[in-house]
Amino acid sequence: MGLVCAIANIYVLIVVARAISTFFPISSGSPFLPLVDFLYKVTEPVFTPIRRVLPTMGPFDFTPLVVLIGIQVIARILGC
Repeated sequence: MGLVCAIANIYVLIVVARAISTFFPISSGSPFLPLVDFLYKVTEPVFTPIRRVLPTMGPFDFTPLVVLIGIQVIARILGC
């Protein structure tokens, strides 16, 4: 269980970092571009199906919040 809990905690950090990164414009010459690309590649497979189901709320994207709640629920069920 320790490994699953650790992975869940790391993924929570990745989702939070992805959400924060949307507030900052990243240009093609930015040294942060590889990090932001990594965040998108790791989170987009989880975000895409949720976006298909979640209704659009104007400019607000609640997908990261739904993912974080989902991770917390799964972690509680697993005893993390």
